[in-house]
Amino acid sequence: MPAAGVGAALGVAVVLFEIRLRQVSLKRLIGAVIGSILGIIGAYLFSLVIKDSIQAGPTQSFLQLFVMLLMAYIGLIVGAGKGELLNLAALGGIFGGEKQSKRSYKILDTSVIIDGRIADIAETGFLDGIIVIPQFVLRELQLVADSADSMKRNRGRRGLDILQRIQKIATLSIQIVEDDFPAVREVDLKLIELAKVYEGKIVTNDFNLNKVAQLQGVEVLNINELANSLKPIVLPGEIMKVFILKEGKEYNQGVAYLDDGTMVVVDNARKMIGKTVDISVTSVLQTTAGKMIFGKFDERGMNSSRPADARPEPRPLDPRPDLPRPDMPRPDVRKSGPTPAAVTEGIKPE
Repeated sequence: MPAAGVGAALGVAVVLFEIRLRQVSLKRLIGAVIGSILGIIGAYLFSLVIKDSIQAGPTQSFLQLFVMLLMAYIGLIVGAGKGELLNLAALGGIFGGEKQSKRSYKILDTSVIIDGRIADIAETGFLDGIIVIPQFVLRELQLVADSADSMKRNRGRRGLDILQRIQKIATLSIQIVEDDFPAVREVDLKLIELAKVYEGKIVTNDFNLNKVAQLQGVEVLNINELANSLKPIVLPGEIMKVFILKEGKEYNQGVAYLDDGTMVVVDNARKMIGKTVDISVTSVLQTTAGKMIFGKFDERGMNSSRPADARPEPRPLDPRPDLPRPDMPRPDVRKSGPTPAAVTEGIKPE
């Protein structure tokens, strides 16, 4: 019975080892084999020292076997961990077809979590790889959610709701890391250091973090830049209909906004505030903060839009034609002589 139990345990261990072996990449497998061989060589050298130091007997045999197993295990673990550094494609042959299994890490910033648009992007499937959420970002979100200011408190709770929404997406792999950098105090700088360690990209909508990360060689995915690139393209000379919302900074300017939030500055539109007008696009300015459209409102074009055959309505006929109308000239009695009515009535003219 004991032998059968030991045999069953060894059989289960072999099956589990085979299942685990199928999941290991070729690089890790080769690294583990090389590490084990180096470990056994090192154990053999140690056994020579033990043989000369300890007398022959059970203790010597036990120490030699223990050192061999220990060194082989250490070599296996170290070699498997460093196996990803091998470049098998350079060897060619059967190793040239080994796929590069480099993981892509996306590190979320506090601002992009509170913004909320990252959840919509993730649901559409445009985010791949592993989504990394640092522990210090979660602490910052918790501090914002516990703030005494109601505005900050709502923003923090919104960020926590967005994280729960992202975790429910089945196609995403979420990983919360405990890595911290005590020597660095600012969260933005910690994100940059974490991105360097994981060789990942920072997902943010913070303009300043974007610039600092690019200066230090860290790739950044800016949500605002993505939103600006998805806005419709407007060319100079196009006619568009906008609603003039308020007065502009310059003289006789009006300001309108498109549905996506793009600002439209319209010349000669100060008098058209609160109205929807057709403008002609003059130029488009693309900045890192967004897109601005400059247009011109032509009041003459609006007046000329009335049909040319439109004429003023005729004045209705006077029901009493015998009475003189104000717009008719009065006759000069001294030059024309007495009127028939005066002669008939016997009135002597002057």
